[in-house]
Amino acid sequence: MLRTAQIFHHPNLQQLIKHVPFPPNSCNSNASQCILHLIHALQEMSVHGLSMKFKDYNTLLNECVNHKYLIGGQRVQAHMIKTHYLPPVYLRTRLIVLYLKCEALDDARMVFDEMPERSVVPWTAMISGYTKSGFYSEALSLFVQMLRSGTDANDFTFATVLNACMRAAAFEYGRQVHALVAKSPFEFHIYVGSSLLDLYAKAGKIHEARIIFDGLPERDVVSCTCIISGYAQLGLDKEALDLFCTLWREGMASNYVTYVSILTAISGVAAFEYGRQVHGHVLRSEYSFNTVLENSLIDMYSKCGNLTYARRIFDNIPERTVVSWNAMMGGYCKHGIGEVVVELYNRMTEENKINPDSTTLLTVLSGCSHGGMEDVGLKFFDEMAVKYGLDLGIEHYGCVVDLLGRAGQLQRALQFIKEMPLEPNAALWSSLLGACRAHNNVEVGKIAGDQLLKMEPDNAGNYVILCNLYASEGRWDEVRKMRELMKEKAVMKEPGKSWIEFDQTVHTFYASDQSHPRKEEVSSKLIEILNRIKAAGYTPDVSCVVFDVDEEQKEKILLGHSEKLALAFGMMNISETKPIRIMKNLRICVDCHDFAKFVSRVYGRELLIRDKSRFHRIVNGMCSCGDYW
Repeated sequence: MLRTAQIFHHPNLQQLIKHVPFPPNSCNSNASQCILHLIHALQEMSVHGLSMKFKDYNTLLNECVNHKYLIGGQRVQAHMIKTHYLPPVYLRTRLIVLYLKCEALDDARMVFDEMPERSVVPWTAMISGYTKSGFYSEALSLFVQMLRSGTDANDFTFATVLNACMRAAAFEYGRQVHALVAKSPFEFHIYVGSSLLDLYAKAGKIHEARIIFDGLPERDVVSCTCIISGYAQLGLDKEALDLFCTLWREGMASNYVTYVSILTAISGVAAFEYGRQVHGHVLRSEYSFNTVLENSLIDMYSKCGNLTYARRIFDNIPERTVVSWNAMMGGYCKHGIGEVVVELYNRMTEENKINPDSTTLLTVLSGCSHGGMEDVGLKFFDEMAVKYGLDLGIEHYGCVVDLLGRAGQLQRALQFIKEMPLEPNAALWSSLLGACRAHNNVEVGKIAGDQLLKMEPDNAGNYVILCNLYASEGRWDEVRKMRELMKEKAVMKEPGKSWIEFDQTVHTFYASDQSHPRKEEVSSKLIEILNRIKAAGYTPDVSCVVFDVDEEQKEKILLGHSEKLALAFGMMNISETKPIRIMKNLRICVDCHDFAKFVSRVYGRELLIRDKSRFHRIVNGMCSCGDYW
């Protein structure tokens, strides 16, 4: 009571009323005039006193809600208290809505708690208010109270509670809410269906999400975006792309979130032509100058191997964010062009509009590593964290290990790991092991490998790299031990696969693949390519084969690698004037890398191969990675 009386006699408000002339009776587009009109109306409320009725209060509260005028709403509530007016549920609910819109959550809860009776609307409003403010537990607790009070939820209640479950990562609670939804008339309502879909997709339950999506009687842009985003976030890029194309043909509307989601999927499969088509749709839409979308386009073109397009978009962004800079630098980093990464970073700091963040430092360090700029990278590591007050994470220390490993300073890298303030993770040891493989250092490699096998005993990649390291030195007893250990622990190596886009279709190849409909043509073309590059000096690097078999069998195994099959398919179908773009789910092996370089030199083709760690742009037999990856 004291608080509302103080608001009613607010001295600044009275001074504002006294000195500002009142506008005409109707509001125009000028927001300040509308507020002044509202202030005048509130003053009139004071004059009318006890004669104020429901309609008058309702009109005032609606205007306060429309203009988010917190003080005005508090004055209305104070007047009700002073005149002993008992507002009905509707007016109390309008007060709750006003306080929530003005982010006065405690005031809203006070009004809610004082309500002698409640409909589903104030319950839903309060649950929504807690959810939007990030108090998810309070929102879910209030929902339980609502059910215990005997109030039935409506479609907006369910949608709001499911959103709270998703944001609180309370999936099991969400499934219980789903059970309630299934018993209600709202199971197939568009808002509830979209919320259920989002809940399951965010929890990684994409199959359940798809069942819900397929069962919706109608779909809007939100539900379509949710399912596409769900596939993309789980790395199911081809599924996301196929669904997008199907929905697009059915007339699906798109917003900028839809475009961002599908661009993420396109980046995952490096489907350049699809990316260009989506970009065309974006340019014809109202979102063509959306910075978030432009950042996604930069990332997409970079990951599809076209830095020219990515840079063109970057240069034309009127207001770049730190994400814009990081995306462009990240593109050059993946392509091994460290000099341009450093150049962009210097330009960013010289403009002095945006401060670098921890991702910027990580990108610069990675760029220096991939670009063979070890000294520059170590200098940045020492200076940037202090200059900008950045918190160094394990990823930053991993970049330093990568820098030292690339330079062949393996003992120094090992010492750095031992002395770093953070506990080394598997990624650091894996980086060191990869460097040992590249420099044939079995001694340090065994130390790194032993640590990895303790941390990730089920990761087949660690066993494979160790096998490759031992095999390169002819230590077949050690190779056999590794393979026996894999069998003992039932560790399965992830099958290598590569994919290539042609004629608006993504073609996937697996190692020694016999499933592709044109497998015989691909095999014949591969033999033709092999004979031609052998004549030019290519010799298969059989050290990449970890099986202790004869040389002929090793060559046969190498020839069946998925990237070679994809390359042969590309040579068959893609015009000589266009680059051949190939994606690989694992790190490309040394032999396939050499094979691709010979193909590029002998046939005069530009090849763009993106493996698990980076891009390999191969022109005239030379690779952008400098033969280190």
